[in-house]
Amino acid sequence: MAKRAEPVTSLQATGGVLALLVVLCILGPLIAVILRAEGLSDLRAADWAAIRFTLLQAALSAVVSCLAAIPVARALARRRFPGRSAFIALLGAPFILPVIVAVMGLLAIFGRSGWINSALEGIGAGTIEIYGLLGVVLAHVFLNLPLATRLLLQGWLSIPSERIRLARSLNFQRRHMQRHFEWPLLAATLPGALLVIFLICTTSFAVALILGGGPAATTVELAIYQAFRFDFDLGRAAYLGLVQVTICVAAGLLAWRFAKAAQFGGGLDRPAMRWPDDTPASRRFDLAVLTAAGAFLLLPLLAVVAEGIGAVFGLPLSTWEAALRSIALALASTALAVGLALPMALLIAGHAVRAGLEGVGLLSIAVSPLVVGTGLFIIVFPIADPVTLSLPITGLVNALVALPFLLRALIPAAAAAEATQGRLADALGMRGSARLRHAILPRLRRPLGFGAGLAAAFSMGDLGVIALFSAPGQETLPLEMYRLFGSYRTDDAQGAAVVLMALSLGLFWLFDRGGRVNAAA
Repeated sequence: MAKRAEPVTSLQATGGVLALLVVLCILGPLIAVILRAEGLSDLRAADWAAIRFTLLQAALSAVVSCLAAIPVARALARRRFPGRSAFIALLGAPFILPVIVAVMGLLAIFGRSGWINSALEGIGAGTIEIYGLLGVVLAHVFLNLPLATRLLLQGWLSIPSERIRLARSLNFQRRHMQRHFEWPLLAATLPGALLVIFLICTTSFAVALILGGGPAATTVELAIYQAFRFDFDLGRAAYLGLVQVTICVAAGLLAWRFAKAAQFGGGLDRPAMRWPDDTPASRRFDLAVLTAAGAFLLLPLLAVVAEGIGAVFGLPLSTWEAALRSIALALASTALAVGLALPMALLIAGHAVRAGLEGVGLLSIAVSPLVVGTGLFIIVFPIADPVTLSLPITGLVNALVALPFLLRALIPAAAAAEATQGRLADALGMRGSARLRHAILPRLRRPLGFGAGLAAAFSMGDLGVIALFSAPGQETLPLEMYRLFGSYRTDDAQGAAVVLMALSLGLFWLFDRGGRVNAAA
């Protein structure tokens, strides 16, 4: 039977207009960058070194993150223990944690005066150097190990309990489970996870800014910042931006090509069974893996709190002003992101143009935020002072960065609401705001709250575009924290890190909690 034609509501029409504006906001700056870029011969030796380092650190970070995630995901899929849900929730903390706070936590553990080096010096052993390639990879593994684990865990959880029951009845040994279950699972999920994390690491800015070890450890993003901020060489910054876009688009296309789900057939959703090769040795190994992963993820966060909590109430007034500025910017950016995402999600969920419009939302992942910021500067510079517009431009770019995550949270729920409550609303003749308020929005509260929380946390912790435009008196809290750290006011920087972490996690919790209170199941 042919699918019935559905009228385009005013809100969905607005979604189409907003999708066009999103395209213009991303492709417009990109076109400005392309037009400003000059020939390949203008790339310096340092630029080629930055390109090589970007590819190297992203590849190493992706490989180490995914290899470390394999035993963690395997242990979580095979074990049921008290606190398992809380442990899995902990895996999401680094994803919403401001990058600069994560770096401060790693420095507290692995830095020159960190816990590990202090212990090594106490026993007369040598120290480790975190700056350079090692530090950049370590920080990226800390930030992306949870994501890799969640991606691989979904593959393990996709194996129906009935398949495990059949394997037990056939007396499968470990090698049989690996051959028939684990290797096919990893072959399906691992390439996509590797490429997604590679893409994320190519656009990393704050990590390279703090932990990069000079010219030998400079990423393309950092080179764009240096060409823009220190040399004011817009042509070079533009060409490096074009190089960065090429890298990101290539990685994004590969990620889309290889990302797929493992196919093990359907099941009856019964509780998972113990695997045939479950032995006391395997249980001890899984316990050790989960303990090591938990310590690696939790200790840096505890170190931030332990070393900075005492300095919070002695922070200078400028830090609290920067915190208020960041809160206002995060709220404005979140409102803009939600205002863009909701009409687009309703349009995508209700019509056949879904694939194309979802691609619009993914543009902001393929195009680096720093490249968008550079393009906006090039556009604005001839007609106005970009410095005076630094906060609005930062808010716009932060909203575009959060847009794909909001869409991925909203689209499935919007499609389900249209398929059920939408038909009832049609039968009752509900249109416009009444239909949206009574039939659709109650079913979107949970994903809307979650997506808004992500947008607020991302904006709160952003240290990217604001670093290009900022002037005295316009610093956000991450930038103020970075400047305190750079001027060797370590105690104040650690106190600011505690405030930033609390505000980011607090905003996420408030929005996410607000979406769940009295929400329809």
